Amino acid sequence: MFRTALRNLLAHKTRLMMTALAVLLGTAFVSGTLVFSDSVGSAYRNKMAKSLDDVAVSVTAGRSALKEKDALDSRVVDSVRALPGVASVRPSVSGTVMVADKQNNPAGSEWGSSGANFVPGANGKDSRYPIVKGRGPAAEGEIVLDAKTAAKTGAKVGDTVRLAVDGPVMTKKLVGIAETDDPKVSAGGSLALFDTATAQKLLGTPGQFSELIVTATPGTDQQKLTAKVRETLPKDAFRTQSGKELAAQESKAIDKETSSIRNTFLAFAGIALFVGVFIIANTFTMLIAQRSREIALLRAVGASRRQVVRSVLIEAGLLGLVASAAGFVLGLGVATGLRAVLNSAGASLPDGPLVIEPVSVLSALGVGVVVTVLAAWLPSRKAAKIAPVEALAAAEQPPAVKSLIVRNGIGAVLTAAGVAIMLYITTLKDSGGLEIAMAGSALTMAGVIVLAPLLSRPFVHLFAKATGRLTGISGKLAKENALRNPRRTAATASALMIGLSLITGLTVVAVSADQGVAKMGQQDLTADYKVTSANFGGLSPDIAKTLAKEPGVTAAVPLRSVGFQSSNQPALAYAADIPSLGKVADLRFVSGSPADVRKGTVAVSDQYAKDHGLKVGSPLPMDFYDGEKATPKVAAVYAKNDVVSAVLANPSLLDPHLEKVRDDEVLVKAAPGKAGELRAKIKETLGGNPLIKVQSQEDLRRSEAGSIDDILYLMYGLLGMAVVIAVVGVVNTLAMSVFERTREIGMLRAIGLARTGVKQMVRLESVMIAMFGAVLGVGVGIFLAWSGGHLVRSSFPQYEMVVPWARIAVFLLIALAVGVLAAVWPARRAAKLNMLESIGAQ
Repeated sequence: MFRTALRNLLAHKTRLMMTALAVLLGTAFVSGTLVFSDSVGSAYRNKMAKSLDDVAVSVTAGRSALKEKDALDSRVVDSVRALPGVASVRPSVSGTVMVADKQNNPAGSEWGSSGANFVPGANGKDSRYPIVKGRGPAAEGEIVLDAKTAAKTGAKVGDTVRLAVDGPVMTKKLVGIAETDDPKVSAGGSLALFDTATAQKLLGTPGQFSELIVTATPGTDQQKLTAKVRETLPKDAFRTQSGKELAAQESKAIDKETSSIRNTFLAFAGIALFVGVFIIANTFTMLIAQRSREIALLRAVGASRRQVVRSVLIEAGLLGLVASAAGFVLGLGVATGLRAVLNSAGASLPDGPLVIEPVSVLSALGVGVVVTVLAAWLPSRKAAKIAPVEALAAAEQPPAVKSLIVRNGIGAVLTAAGVAIMLYITTLKDSGGLEIAMAGSALTMAGVIVLAPLLSRPFVHLFAKATGRLTGISGKLAKENALRNPRRTAATASALMIGLSLITGLTVVAVSADQGVAKMGQQDLTADYKVTSANFGGLSPDIAKTLAKEPGVTAAVPLRSVGFQSSNQPALAYAADIPSLGKVADLRFVSGSPADVRKGTVAVSDQYAKDHGLKVGSPLPMDFYDGEKATPKVAAVYAKNDVVSAVLANPSLLDPHLEKVRDDEVLVKAAPGKAGELRAKIKETLGGNPLIKVQSQEDLRRSEAGSIDDILYLMYGLLGMAVVIAVVGVVNTLAMSVFERTREIGMLRAIGLARTGVKQMVRLESVMIAMFGAVLGVGVGIFLAWSGGHLVRSSFPQYEMVVPWARIAVFLLIALAVGVLAAVWPARRAAKLNMLESIGAQ
């Protein structure tokens, strides 16, 4: 039976080619994802391991470091350096430094722009930051940049570099360019190096360090040295970790980060393979129908049902193995492509070679083989159940009515259950029903797939009626061919339906969220610009005062926030000049007025007042995180506003509870007709500071909606693989159907149907299948988006469902194009059949 399976595989290799392609694409996605995540994880680990290569012990400030006696200073350095087994102690200072590029924007990513001290040894070199050009910094006015940042800024040794730490722009002379293994820099960040005294002044506290990096002498046990350091230093004053502990901690964080990416891509790979199941099952069902006489002869000469099943499964396994092996090779290209695509989208993944783990190879091959064998299992059982005499007497038998009745009943139950769950989702008031919604979506889609043969009949009839006058006899023949085996038509269309339903649902939710974000900005924010700090460290209060004096500015209102607890519930209070706040935000008071909010009183949103039983005159107990308490009275209540928090207060109430008084943002309102030119003036007024972000309302909308669009386009790309596999399925079904109907096509040609008529018949059948899958997918996708969107609305009140009909029309046109293109090869093949040879075909 193994030889029989191998012979069948070789005999039908052309007909199995498209099935192999579906398996190949699916496994390429799986293997590409696994290799990509392994490669990225390895690149991060290599960078991290290199940066921790000489770290035996790390000492950082603990909880009590604010006390002067527990400061991480030279006294601690000397005590650690004196311990046996310590080769050297590197005192490090680190913080955030924004280096300006040619356009006065940050040269590195906002989260990866860092600064540190250059620590020269006896030879004047720092092994952690080897200098490739120039020298190390030795005075307050000098700086060293990493090579990538220097290239981005276009700065050369001797040039002046503009930078900011947490305030005004500074300029320093570039005296050197260094190399670094810092993973943040390789992932798109920047690095600025100063002499130790300057770094302490800019990034920390003079005389104090951020971290001590201890290097051990050869042969010293790292764990024992860590224990010695821990015993030497005051308890709870410092945090001491071994290099191995740091490496394990970083490795765990890397695994967590890469696993989320891997799981996301694997989910879409699973969708692609699931779509491939329909193609594989369809192919083997058709092949078995075409080989029914052959199977009957095997049964007649003594082959058991089990042997027939085994033969088909061996054939499927061999096909899956060969396709999976080719898919794995293609997956290496997918892994390389994923890195390039994500980097172009701003992911800034570190460079590194492709890492091929044995688990990735075995997983890809195993998934491909298992999916192929499982998909072929039901067709193989169907083959084994055919009685020899019955199979010899006839070719393909139409599906039994009973089987369709049972299938329709199961489909109705599944669909009803899924729809009921999704309708229940619409009644929920919070977003806690995500798992239920996913189960309901899966049941709904499964039910529609099972019901697809029943649904295909009215659609095909309606499509044929709508196009009847244009298509003539070819259209009628295409309709009969599509209806001849509704289960086959449904299985082919379902593959396309799955991809389009997910694409449609995601599109509706994304466009609706995008509209909600735009509405949110237009609804509550009336300021023309928002000024913030790129490093999230806050803004100097002087910035708002400076901007308020700028010509063309009618209002510059600073906002700062303080966290507190009331009745053991955390909340956020905003401090602002409340009367001025009305100039930059649509702040509507439902009771009281802005003038009523003075020292010792607050204003609260109507939602917060409702949730906490507050009204004008009510006391609001506030427990601040610095240990202090206050009980101001509610002087006013305003309508819930997205610009400000649930509580508004005068700065005099909140400023004493800030460690350092800094503004979170400044909202700027331009004079009429001055908004367009104001952005450049603000940047110029603030000295072209790379630390300062100036965003218009459109910028804010794009920053929020831009991520939505990026995610949506990424989803399009990922789901596009499933659609491509579905197209392969349409081509495969039509090609095998043409082979199946060779004699029939010959008879049609003999009675006068022209070659163009044959082409049109196959093309119309393809279009019917593609459009059926598209209409079904769009309908299911819109329903799931409507019902599931209620979960989004619970946490995003501005969300309202918007159906982007233009995009939906594009999806349908793409499906139409898919139907036409998928039929090109099968239609040409059918039209080229020799009439006499076709009539004589067995």
